[in-house]
Amino acid sequence: MNIHIMTLFPDMVMGGLNTSIIGRAMDKGILSIEAVNIRDYAYNKHQSVDDYPYGGGAGMLMQAEPVYQCYRAVLERIEADKKPRVLYMSPQGKTFSQKMAGELAEEEELIFLCGHYEGIDERVLEEIVTDYVSIGDYVLTGGELPAMVMVDAVSRMVPGVLHNDVSAEFESFQDNLLEYPQYSRPEVWHEKRVPKILLSGHHANIEKWRREQSVIRTAEARPDLLERAELTEKERELAEAYVKNSLQSLSECDKI
Repeated sequence: MNIHIMTLFPDMVMGGLNTSIIGRAMDKGILSIEAVNIRDYAYNKHQSVDDYPYGGGAGMLMQAEPVYQCYRAVLERIEADKKPRVLYMSPQGKTFSQKMAGELAEEEELIFLCGHYEGIDERVLEEIVTDYVSIGDYVLTGGELPAMVMVDAVSRMVPGVLHNDVSAEFESFQDNLLEYPQYSRPEVWHEKRVPKILLSGHHANIEKWRREQSVIRTAEARPDLLERAELTEKERELAEAYVKNSLQSLSECDKI
């Protein structure tokens, strides 16, 4: 997979992505990630890429031409049969999810466009952006952090990036369920013991316990995910019981 990040702060982006699992995948050639400096495509001697917005308002707006020329330069380096997807980090976009990460991981080329200041001239967005994506309902100073979050999540889904490819499938949000609790040595820590089932060596029972714990944890922390989860009738009854108990507990607290 080849990922191109159009940004005003390439050092910030690459400094974060050049480490840990993603950095090792880049070293092995499994991933290619580059940050392309939009400022390099400014058409004035000061390399300024922003100007005041028409109609007035606070702040500055990134101009269309530097962004467009940066995009054209990226296209020239891409050998693809189709136009690559261009993702613009924006609160007006579809909320990023594990499902979307898996979908994007199937692409050979991805371009991330990071806005800054008060955003980017609408005309260039209309011309080059294919996907508007948000990582949540809050305001950040730029699109670099959202892009890094998305690149990390997408990269984990690319075959060969993780040492154990199975872990990319069986972790949080798999089947719209949260991950089960996990334990390591020592067996007893601060008088808390590892659940006996995990010491039994009975793999079928362990997998059953983990699945039940995922259902319970999701019911407790993220019941909204259960609507899209693929559960057996017994698992759904278990989840509904925990949701019901939680609601009763809240009701009793309100009466105190």
